Amino acid sequence: MSIAAEIHSNTQYRFVASPDNPLPLQFGEALGEVIVAYETYGKLNSSADNAILICHALTGNAHAADLTVDGDPVELQEGQPLGWWNELIGKGKVFDPDKHFIICSNILGGCYGTTGPLSINPATGERYGINFPLITVRDMVEVQYRLIRQLGVKRLRSVVGGSLGGMQVLEWAASHGDVVDSIVPIATASRHSAWAIGLNETARQAIQNDPAWQKGKYQEQPEQGLSLARMIAMVTYRSHPAYEERFGRKEQGSGNAGRFEVQNYLHYQGEKLVRRFDANAYLTITRAMDRHDLKYGRNVNGVLPITCPALCIGISSDVLYPPEEQRAIAASISESTYAEINSIHGHDAFLIEFEQLEKIIRESGIGNLELGIGNR
Repeated sequence: MSIAAEIHSNTQYRFVASPDNPLPLQFGEALGEVIVAYETYGKLNSSADNAILICHALTGNAHAADLTVDGDPVELQEGQPLGWWNELIGKGKVFDPDKHFIICSNILGGCYGTTGPLSINPATGERYGINFPLITVRDMVEVQYRLIRQLGVKRLRSVVGGSLGGMQVLEWAASHGDVVDSIVPIATASRHSAWAIGLNETARQAIQNDPAWQKGKYQEQPEQGLSLARMIAMVTYRSHPAYEERFGRKEQGSGNAGRFEVQNYLHYQGEKLVRRFDANAYLTITRAMDRHDLKYGRNVNGVLPITCPALCIGISSDVLYPPEEQRAIAASISESTYAEINSIHGHDAFLIEFEQLEKIIRESGIGNLELGIGNR
């Protein structure tokens, strides 16, 4: 169950919890050992206040850009993935390592180097597997907070991310707003909707109904179930117009032996995830998403517990976290701007429409860190 090819040579590691400094979790348990995998690009300034934290989505990792620590282009080794936000991070780009100290870490519960179900439980000497404790987005943020403190960061100029990354962004502002200058949540939720929870449960059931699941104690990945979970997700990540434009009713083969191209695409996406992800991590993270509720346990009335400036970005064709949800988030933050990516590509547009996204961020002032983005 190795996913070593997905961990870049630039990835670094730190212990952020230990037996004498455990990580308390939101729902009562604690982790006595937490390792976080992360990458940085650029240098922290003398005031320790030029940092930008980039937060990744569900199956993402710390490798946001193909850059060295200093921000120079790096030559990828065979089998390593491209940085998932290459087009936005780099010299002269909206997140510039010549100006900013850019941080991206793999989330708690993941399978790309940070402590998660594939990690060894020090209490048993075996993998956590299905016994990894229930975690939340708030717990993920606490791991990131410990990381930035270890890195010497005093303030974050901005916290930016889409989807699950956007949930982390909002949680950062709610939990640690005293060290955050601005946030950019993209195509996300302040609390997971019944719609999104239902979709996640459908995907989890696909995994758990695979005979290879073995009640979570599998030795080899439950390939059929994990592949089907990804196929279900991919339908929600795009849109009706996007599928029509790309596939329509095109077929490969003919007659009963033929398959529609959209079928081949979905099977391909499912097979790709099986090669790079862990089923227990998928369950752990989607349950954390479902538990996400920014107001939970906080004494707030109507508005979100966020006081820093926010640039809230929606996507016109997003069926998973629709634009009206993004507008509602913006309306619940006292100092906010709403902008929208116009795209047929659905939820995944924040990983596709880089030109629009960069323009929106630059024009808001966030990218150049000149802020001043009050309601409009």
